[in-house]
Formats: sequence, structure tokens, C-alpha cells
Amino acid sequence: MSFKRMWALFVARNFEFIRDRAGFGWNILFPFLIVAGFGVIFSTDSSSEFKMGVFPVNPDKMTVMALKIPEKLKTDDHIKIVLFETFDEAIDKLLHHKIDILLEDKGPKLRYWISDSSPKGWVMEKVAKEAVIPEDIFASRVIKQQIKGEQIRYIDWLFPGILGMNIMFSSLFGVGYVIVKYRRNGVLKRLKATPVTAFEYLTAQMISRVMILLSTSFLVWFGCNFLFSFKMQGSYFDAFVIFLAGTICLVSLGLIIACRGTNEELTNGIINFICWPMMFLSEVWFSIEGTSAWVKSVAKVLPLTHFLSATRKIINDGATLSQVSSEIVILVVMSLIFLSIGSIFFSWTR
Repeated sequence: MSFKRMWALFVARNFEFIRDRAGFGWNILFPFLIVAGFGVIFSTDSSSEFKMGVFPVNPDKMTVMALKIPEKLKTDDHIKIVLFETFDEAIDKLLHHKIDILLEDKGPKLRYWISDSSPKGWVMEKVAKEAVIPEDIFASRVIKQQIKGEQIRYIDWLFPGILGMNIMFSSLFGVGYVIVKYRRNGVLKRLKATPVTAFEYLTAQMISRVMILLSTSFLVWFGCNFLFSFKMQGSYFDAFVIFLAGTICLVSLGLIIACRGTNEELTNGIINFICWPMMFLSEVWFSIEGTSAWVKSVAKVLPLTHFLSATRKIINDGATLSQVSSEIVILVVMSLIFLSIGSIFFSWTR
């Protein structure tokens, strides 16, 4: 093993990535745009989760407070009221799940429509019925308790998932897809004629990609934190260790894809086949709590699941490395397995 050859390959791969300005810029801009978009969507001015349609109303002449619906519905911060002039227009939006409930703005009784296939419609039906019941009836029957401790914003919970997703895509496409392209173009065939070994080449590729991903993730974190002031409950060093372990694991997974194959289209399909289930089952966008047991079992097999679980425990809950030791061990073991498979089956030409 020659460290000099590995260094030369490492430097060459870094220069290649940096010179690709479009790819380099997109690795930074893509997660930033997603976080910024969600930050706007879930800001205090647009935090409504439910949409309630009201007809017949002229949106240009009628204000929300002038509607003849219960006051509770008009002042609820979690309900966005959408005004419609005609019933046909409103019912079409309801059928296509663009609103969750439809109310008629006239008559002594509250007339409403919901879609039986919409879970949000079922919730809004209960809210609409509760709105016509006097508040003093609930006072003697229910007791509201406040949550103790600091509450986590959705954007704080989402941010580690966005970074993990970006690392996943960059690892699999930046290593797996690129090496397959090199094999098809004959670059690896020429390297085979040199003293470079497969171990040296793969190691240089892995270290280069890990360094680049950690650097771009830091830039994205710094930029998004400047705009949204993320709350860091744990240690930055602990977070770095988890990001290092998770990135190495995902890059190692990319080496398995890269070990064989010369068809770029097939490789692209395989990477997407791996990425999309991992993105949904590893809780990038939403929690899978309450899903079937087999879904949770499948999720535990995916490296991104353990990566994001440990990251959120540190960032959102203030956990230490000892408290996420099980996730670290799993990521390290997976990395060794992926590296071994990638090295054993690697081919320069086929």
C-alpha cells in the first residue's frame, strides 16, 4: 500500500469535484433551499395545518371575521380559511383534498361537507362540532395539561433529516455513479495498468467524498443556522462524530454499487431504488411511529435510520456519545461490511 499514490488520487478527486462548479454549488444550494422552503412554510405566519373552505362568499368583498360561522373557527391559528364563491368550485377542491372541510356561510345550523377518505376531514369534523358547543360545558369535563420542558420546532427536527438526505444522495451518486461512469469510459482500465491497487483507489475515493460531504454539510449548517437559529442541545463535537460515522457508512454503501457494472442508466435506477425507500423509512420528512411492526423492522436495516436517530438525539435532546453508542456501533459495523464487500467484488473493467 502506497500512501503517496493514495494522496495523488485523493487530491485529483477533490480538484475534479471543485472544478465541477454546478455539482459543487448544488450540493450546498439544494439542502439550503429545502430548509429555507420549510422554514417559510412552517413560519408563524403560515403555520396552518388544516384548510377550511367557506361558501358562498365573494373573496374580494368579504372578510373572514364577517363570516357567519362559529367564532372559534375564525380565530383558530391552526385553521386556514379559504373563501369560495360557488358550491361547485368548493366541492371540487374538497374532492381533490385541497381543503379538509367545506362549510356553508348561512342558516341557523352549521352545514358542512367532508371527504370520508381524508383523515384531516375527520379531524376537522370534530373541530367544527366542538365549535358550536359552549366553552363552559368542557370546563367541568376536561383538564388541559401543559407540556413541561422546551418544545422542539418542526424545522429543528427536520434539519438533521435534510442534511442526512443530502449526504445519502451525494454518497451514492458521487461514488457509485461516478466510478461506474469511469469504468464505462475506460478511466479505470488505464488505472489498472498503473501500480495503483483497488484498495488504494477505493480508499482515496472514500476519504475524498467524506471530507467533501462534511465540509459542504458544515457550510449548509452554518448558513441555515444564521437564518433560522437552530437550537443545539448537545455537543458540536458529538454531532461531528455522528456525522463522520454516518457519512463513512453511506459512502461505503456507494462503494458496493461502484464495485461492478458499466451501465450508467442501470446504476442510476439502482441508486434511486435504494435512496427513495431509505428517505421515507428513515424518517427524513416524518416519523414512522405507529406504523406496522414490519415497516419498523425494515427501517432498522437501513444505515440512514441509525444515522438520523443518533443525530436527532444529540441535536434535539442533548444526548451524549455514550447514549448513542448503539447507533455508532451499528454504523461502524455496517461500514466494515460495505467496505469488505466493495473491495472483494471490485473490478477495474467489468
